[in-house]
Amino acid sequence: MAKYFKYKTPEDVVADSERLGCPIQVSDNFDVLYQPIQIGHLQAKSRLGIQPMEGCDGTTDGFPDELTYRRYQRFGAGGASLIWGEATAVGPEARMNPRQLMINDKTASALQDMLAGCRDAHKEVFSSDAGLVIGLQLTHSGRFSFEKPLVVTRDQVLDPRTIDKSTGRPIDASYPVLTDDDLKRIEDQYVAAAKLAESIGVEFVDIKQCHRYLLSELLAAKNRPGEYGGSLENRTRLVRNVVKRIREECPSLVIGTRMNGYDGIPYQGAGADFVGAPCPHELPLQTAFGTDPNDHLKEDLTEPLQVARLLREWGVGLINISNGNPYANPHVVRPAEFPPTDGYHAPEHPLIGVARHFRIASQIQAAVPDIPVVGSGYSWLQDFAMHAAAANVEQGKISIVGMGRATLSQPEFAKQLQEEGKLNRKTICRTFSYCTNLMRTKDHPLGQYPTGCPPFDKEVYDPLWKEAKAKLDEKKKASSE
Repeated sequence: MAKYFKYKTPEDVVADSERLGCPIQVSDNFDVLYQPIQIGHLQAKSRLGIQPMEGCDGTTDGFPDELTYRRYQRFGAGGASLIWGEATAVGPEARMNPRQLMINDKTASALQDMLAGCRDAHKEVFSSDAGLVIGLQLTHSGRFSFEKPLVVTRDQVLDPRTIDKSTGRPIDASYPVLTDDDLKRIEDQYVAAAKLAESIGVEFVDIKQCHRYLLSELLAAKNRPGEYGGSLENRTRLVRNVVKRIREECPSLVIGTRMNGYDGIPYQGAGADFVGAPCPHELPLQTAFGTDPNDHLKEDLTEPLQVARLLREWGVGLINISNGNPYANPHVVRPAEFPPTDGYHAPEHPLIGVARHFRIASQIQAAVPDIPVVGSGYSWLQDFAMHAAAANVEQGKISIVGMGRATLSQPEFAKQLQEEGKLNRKTICRTFSYCTNLMRTKDHPLGQYPTGCPPFDKEVYDPLWKEAKAKLDEKKKASSE
């Protein structure tokens, strides 16, 4: 039963957004979503893209596995024109989970097959792959590396929530911070990964700067000493060096980045209803990028706008905007009807979070009007996501619409919309967080459950969800005894 989403028409969304003070526009001119868009020297045949959705279903040594290949074939056949390959670690210590993809000399050919399978599936359905653009996100998980936290700065609010697996306790002031030399080695890893990606036919690489992973955390590291902290020039040194070196060494490779426009601060459940409340923090905030230092509820886009302009100057040709941290303030990243099992209930109406995504992305697009910006935050709008997407593209607020969780239940959304003028209600993501629950259940022989959509991709993911839920129930029972 939906808690918030009660809308029968697109106009109901507009009316409720106005009631909440976060106006959202809609349009039924879906033709604008099927106009071509230039991305560097590449051209996508529509404005509909699939976000970098991790399946957590690779092998323990970083290869794609059966479900990984399946997911990309479904994406390719679904009709989206921009397919943003998921987070792929630049080294073993950079992985967020033990089944995250990794790019190296051993895995490269398998990644090539995975992306070729995506392209072949598109050609089989549409007779051609002209206008299909496929890239790969290169990542270093930093603080959230699964083997151990690799932090780039002290964070008064995140450190108490960052667990050192070797001790089982939160990190403290004695925990080591990556050195400048460490970051220089990571720079080399990114460049080597990009060169390898180009060699297997990847058309663009994303240098990931979102969700408080390593490069995202660096953007906020005002309190870090040395040449990678303090000033904005220093905090962007690593991404600047990586982008410039890739431009020099791989001149035909388009460079993109998925970056946070707004970090916010961590939340924790409180009270009988376990509603999210901001974690204790001191003002002014020192390590929250794009956030008003004196009020975490407000964005301050002074620096994100500067960074977007700098990225364009350095040669980045595609920017994807997100917000928040999936571990610390998931309601900011992905507005949802219900939280994951390890999460809190949202402290705001999901429509407020959707509007935040739209507002921030539109301001970034206005700052760099000559390069395409990809917007996020559409999934919660369900039946009416494409109405908001059409309005945002029509009004120039965004160039490309990025769909995330909704593509796990409905990878064919772009094809459906073009052929039928609407999405299939029977497979629309309801944002009930089953996919996140699967991903957060770690009691699997390989250390990580694969994730997908149990309600609408039942054959594959319902048995996995039942198995994971049984383990979650066992844990809850044990903790209550």
